[in-house]
Amino acid sequence: MNKKITTVMRLLQFTDSAFPVGTFSFSNGLETAAHEGIVYNADTLEQYAHAIALQAAYSDGVIALHAFRAAKEDKYEALVDADRKLILFKMNEEARQMLQRMGKKLAELGTHIFSQPILQKWLDDIRDEKTPGTYPVAQALAFALAELSEEELFCSHQYGVINMVLSAALRCVKVSHYDTQRILFKLSEQSQDLYEEVRTMTFEDMNAFVPQIDILASLHEKGNMRMFMN
Repeated sequence: MNKKITTVMRLLQFTDSAFPVGTFSFSNGLETAAHEGIVYNADTLEQYAHAIALQAAYSDGVIALHAFRAAKEDKYEALVDADRKLILFKMNEEARQMLQRMGKKLAELGTHIFSQPILQKWLDDIRDEKTPGTYPVAQALAFALAELSEEELFCSHQYGVINMVLSAALRCVKVSHYDTQRILFKLSEQSQDLYEEVRTMTFEDMNAFVPQIDILASLHEKGNMRMFMN
């Protein structure tokens, strides 16, 4: 039986911006970037979204692929290890909060979609604070259980990160839907090459040196701009 259509439907479901994990609450630092005048039009928005996508690929993306492989091989402790490594990698509190809130929400949703006990164990361990429950690891587990591929996982990861920034931009930057869709279309072209680069990276290879974004995040933690949670 050809499952291609089912596979595409699953990918669309888990990648849909309306998937209820709370992505609309976060801007990946864009709110402060717009307030400080760093992002103010379509060109600067594209540069910012590109930087966020790269930062995410070399950190969250690496973790997601390792967690996916651990889930496929039924190596639960390796899955938890990847989760802990990612939360330690995040420099600011709001980034950790974003990943954990979205991860827990996806885990809760997953228990209503899948019947496998590993997902309930994962959610129980999150609630008992035995593991952070980050979103990329939750995505990896969901994609493994849905019998999707790691390439599709990376595609969903990159789409979600870029679209989170672009959706937030419509609320705090002078851009149109035409601008954001053009940017998304253009940035999607880099995803295949990024996957080929990231798929062989180890935990030790992870990097996310974008100091300006970390500074913006720290400013948001102390600032009064609260349209978004980060």
